[in-house]
Amino acid sequence: MKTFEEKWTAWLDEQLSGKELEEFEASLPDLAAARAEKHDAQKLGAFLKQRLGTQTLTNEEFFNHQIRERIERDEQEDVSERGTRSSWWTVPRLVWCGATALALFLITTFVFLGGDQAEEQSDYLTQILNSRVDPAANPNASIYIFESNKTDNKVTVLWTEGLQSLPADYAAK
Repeated sequence: MKTFEEKWTAWLDEQLSGKELEEFEASLPDLAAARAEKHDAQKLGAFLKQRLGTQTLTNEEFFNHQIRERIERDEQEDVSERGTRSSWWTVPRLVWCGATALALFLITTFVFLGGDQAEEQSDYLTQILNSRVDPAANPNASIYIFESNKTDNKVTVLWTEGLQSLPADYAAK
């Protein structure tokens, strides 16, 4: 079912006919005023068509026109954005950031690793004193003697691999 506005527009455009036309004209409160308004609207439409006639474009011209408008619009946007939009990561800033990061790394490395070099040796440093095995008695054996260099806790570790018996000259003293 059409609304009143749809029926009014159809009546102005003279698209109503028959029973629908009669019903619509009967529903109008003042038919003479409505017909005068219809006549004025038709006169205005004819005047606008006469004065505001547009140049008809072929499909090719219309397409080219749309592309030209889009190019002009994009160029205007680029010009307006070029002055305001810049990247924070420009080449000089990248160089300065890289140099700063390298300098901080070197400073940190020398501060933390350079300060730990003390005069005395680490608690975990040991030395191998001697190693000898009689190859005839134990061909696959190896003996390692480790001694801690720390003066307050003197520790000696005897490590044997593959020995079946310990020779007499390795007796604990």
